[in-house]
Amino acid sequence: MGTPCDPPAESVLRALVESVDSARSYPPSIGTKQFRSAASDWFRTRLGLQVSPEQIAACVGSKEFVAGLPHWLRLRNPSKDTVLYPAVSYPSYQMGALLAGCRAVAVPLDQHWRLDLSAVDPADVDRALCLWSNTPGNPAGGLDDLSEVAHWGRSHQVPVFSDECYVEFTWDGPPATKGQLPGQSILSSGLDGVVAVHSLSKRSNLAGVRVGFYAGDADLVGYLSEIRKHGGLMVPGPAQHAAVAALSDSASVMQQRDRYWSRLGRVAAVFNSLGLEAPLPAGAFYLWVPAPEGDAWALAERLAQELGLLVSPGEFYGTAAAGFVRVAVVQNEAHLDELERRATSH
Repeated sequence: MGTPCDPPAESVLRALVESVDSARSYPPSIGTKQFRSAASDWFRTRLGLQVSPEQIAACVGSKEFVAGLPHWLRLRNPSKDTVLYPAVSYPSYQMGALLAGCRAVAVPLDQHWRLDLSAVDPADVDRALCLWSNTPGNPAGGLDDLSEVAHWGRSHQVPVFSDECYVEFTWDGPPATKGQLPGQSILSSGLDGVVAVHSLSKRSNLAGVRVGFYAGDADLVGYLSEIRKHGGLMVPGPAQHAAVAALSDSASVMQQRDRYWSRLGRVAAVFNSLGLEAPLPAGAFYLWVPAPEGDAWALAERLAQELGLLVSPGEFYGTAAAGFVRVAVVQNEAHLDELERRATSH
């Protein structure tokens, strides 16, 4: 239900089609030089960061990286067995830990849906393989203080992995650089001990192409790229060519930002017309709506029956997410017109 409905840019589709012959060859697992250079250029132009292509590597979208990370880290450090992750979050942080035979320990969030690192048990810190941050967050749209998160990780010698796939859909907060749009990366606080994870699925409407990248600490990136190649984790050549075109295309991302911001406002207004609170998020393209009497399943059923609107009950995102529903504003304007019409008739 979070799959984008909008098409990729024409230039990106052309790059995908015109590079189809490259699919005959094995691509480098770490990513082609062109792809890693494009990602480096994107860090510089979009976030004002200098990240060498040597400290960037490709991944098959971000989900496989998230799910596989605990296993790879535990091979490196078998004395650690705990993954720290946001208590309200994308399920793969928890599931990746469980699939690796690790302990998945949820870090409480504050009232603004940010990590409350003061609440982490010191015993869990001692056993931690890593800490996950997700900014902007899915599903609640919170923005962690990434400089604080990086400092916490370094001071406790816990590697921090920052899932930043929605960074270009940040609505609140300071700009990355002067004159830029809002949006921050954990790499702004330095690269030691931290890794940022990015995906083109949402920013470029390439969810089915499966291409992303991770960047940061040279030792961590080097280790992960080395071990991952033995599992055959390679982004196909045409996907990397498409990603190079997409990373240089800021105009389409700006248009997508405008679409999502407009859709958020329209859907929030529909909820308000039904007597439901629907605060706008600080980032990402989800509304995080508190359910009447805390019954998310009842609200989900009501919305489906009365409006034909499908939403995700909060329990999908952790026990701490109970009592909310997630609304992904990924349908086109014609569907929103129909939603408004149905809401008006009730």
